[in-house]
Amino acid sequence: MKDGVNGVALGVFIFFFLAVTVMGFLAARWRRADDEHSLDEWGLGGRSFGTWVTWFLLGGDLYTAYTFVAVPAAIYAAGAAGFFAVPYTILVYPLIFTFLPRLWSVSHKHGYVTTSDFVRGRFGSKGLSLAVAVTGILATMPYIALQLVGIQAVLDVMGVGGGENTNWFVKDLPLLIAFGVLAAYTYSSGLRAPALIAFVKDTLIYIVIAVAIIYIPIKLGGFDEIFKAASDKYTAAGAGGLVPAEAGQWTYATLALGSALALFMYPHSITATLSSRSREVIRRNTTILPLYSLMLGLLALLGFMAIAAGVKVTNGQLAIPQLFENMFPDWFAGVAFAAIGIGALVPAAIMSIAAANLFTRNIYKDFIKPDATPQQETRVSKLVSLLVKVGALVFVLTMDKTVAINFQLLGGIWILQTFPALVGGLFTRWFHRWALLGGWAVGMLYGTLAAYGVASPTQKHFGGSSKEIPGIGEIGYIGLTAFVLNVVVSVVLTFALRAFNAPDGVDETSPEDYTADAGDAGVEAELPPATAGSTH
Repeated sequence: MKDGVNGVALGVFIFFFLAVTVMGFLAARWRRADDEHSLDEWGLGGRSFGTWVTWFLLGGDLYTAYTFVAVPAAIYAAGAAGFFAVPYTILVYPLIFTFLPRLWSVSHKHGYVTTSDFVRGRFGSKGLSLAVAVTGILATMPYIALQLVGIQAVLDVMGVGGGENTNWFVKDLPLLIAFGVLAAYTYSSGLRAPALIAFVKDTLIYIVIAVAIIYIPIKLGGFDEIFKAASDKYTAAGAGGLVPAEAGQWTYATLALGSALALFMYPHSITATLSSRSREVIRRNTTILPLYSLMLGLLALLGFMAIAAGVKVTNGQLAIPQLFENMFPDWFAGVAFAAIGIGALVPAAIMSIAAANLFTRNIYKDFIKPDATPQQETRVSKLVSLLVKVGALVFVLTMDKTVAINFQLLGGIWILQTFPALVGGLFTRWFHRWALLGGWAVGMLYGTLAAYGVASPTQKHFGGSSKEIPGIGEIGYIGLTAFVLNVVVSVVLTFALRAFNAPDGVDETSPEDYTADAGDAGVEAELPPATAGSTH
């Protein structure tokens, strides 16, 4: 690590940070609607984004500072097992092609803003809707925190904020400033801000990866030398070389599958999806989003490059920023740091908006103020988006940053438990609402307790997301085991409840709603979200 502040890299970083800050505030004027005081406008960008805006928004949403920092860091520290992120992003696109267009159609038809809106309308259950909303908020918090960890890693490598012995306020001041700017333009511009900034973010990422995948191997003697250095390190450490050891293959497979099932359960993924203007936009995006998976595979190789370059860090999250500083000229290191920093700001903004929408529509409106006006909903959502960011910031400033990814993986365990209610509800009404709630409770309880019992060299609890699968004896992803238990309980309870003729909720949707496009949405799509389809 270079001594002192890298002034050139910092200057380039500040330039891009100021540029996207200006864009964030100007975004409030982009595609301004006649009525700005509704969640459709602030929280979903007026449901007006076309194919390319949606593609950049979803890319900015899903390929984050986690992509740039945590995935290569996992490979740097643990070997090929860290590549699980590549197959799961490949698995996810055929999956979402089957259900996202249906979710968009029914949401557009009834004015749904969140997944919990749909669950309440489909099953006539505010309790189940509340469970989905609370889970979404809980799962999103560590994900936002991980983005802030990415910004902090970049600042640390650039030498900003002082060392470990520096006064805490001085050390964290740059992160506090970045947080304040993010909070301000998100409050002002809503979803339009990250949608506009995503163009800059993704362009920078593609440039940095294209340069890194060519320039760094040339400096290191080629990919043969890179793979040899990585293999030697893993073999010496007993990590199984360049492929996962046999004992870890169940872990790898279940983590990839479980993560694929969970990815589009996250509120921010759905928020970006519902912001598009037509069903066809969603279908086109599921066919071109795999381009990001190609980029992710190249990004993962940076973990091997950090090993070959002799990068030595005590915190694995710093490995890739440190690699960039060591290998690139200072000015281009600044570009790379800006890509990581902006790659954190865009998803953090979307995530805070999505969590705020869940609170506003499915807690505040459903349980606190049922007669809330669209203006009141928007105001509450703006305030909650600030509180969510504050919570994530406190999480970052007080937690052990070396295990940040484990907290995000815990969120994945939680959010996966909403899959039966959301995706199941898009295709069938067979599940009983109380059965789904019971399955969710069992999945959440098992997943949380199992994760709590996992220890690591740095943590007594929540030290990982894998544990022995009951009845099989192999080590696997806790989230997938909890999901299977969730489904089994939901099926068994549905049979039991239907046998006893337990009262079913009212379904406010109809079969044609799930295939409707923008031109077919009818009157309800034109109503404010506070009134559209609101029979409860």
